[in-house]
Amino acid sequence: MKRVRCPKCDNFITFDETKYKSGQRLVFQCPQCNKEFGIRMGVSKLRKTQKEENEATMDEDAENKYGSLHVIENVFHYRQVIPLHMGENVIGRYMKGNPINCPIETVDPSVDMTHCTITVSRNKQGKLQYVLRDGPSYTGTFVDNVILGDRERRLIEDGTLFTIGATSIILHTSDEENVAQ
Repeated sequence: MKRVRCPKCDNFITFDETKYKSGQRLVFQCPQCNKEFGIRMGVSKLRKTQKEENEATMDEDAENKYGSLHVIENVFHYRQVIPLHMGENVIGRYMKGNPINCPIETVDPSVDMTHCTITVSRNKQGKLQYVLRDGPSYTGTFVDNVILGDRERRLIEDGTLFTIGATSIILHTSDEENVAQ
């Protein structure tokens, strides 16, 4: 059994998905508010694309060389793990054609297309360092409940929680850096 949520009143409607084919369009009428809305059966192209992108990146960087971002599950999307690479990691909402390299699959309207950037580099001692800066974005980037100012850069470390829009993200640094510390 599957559940769909009414876009108007958030009431859940349950139906048996085994009775329908992939790609088939279904129309529901909410018994609570009488709103009519449609869905298409099958795996969303967005979710499949994001999954394929993550698998391809993880294959190239299997040992999690530069760390990853753990996007916490909330009302807008499910938990996601986004691998980081050396250099600029531009974080934002996934949309086909958007040139960012760390897309978050979400419908959260408060996450901009290019919301913030984490720059991964090595310091003078050769250790990885992670520097966070805002996009600039409309809703801002918060670290420890403090908003980053315009052009402000913040050095973050393993376990740092930062928020973009209504989405919380935790930085997990690479395994080699955690062992060295």
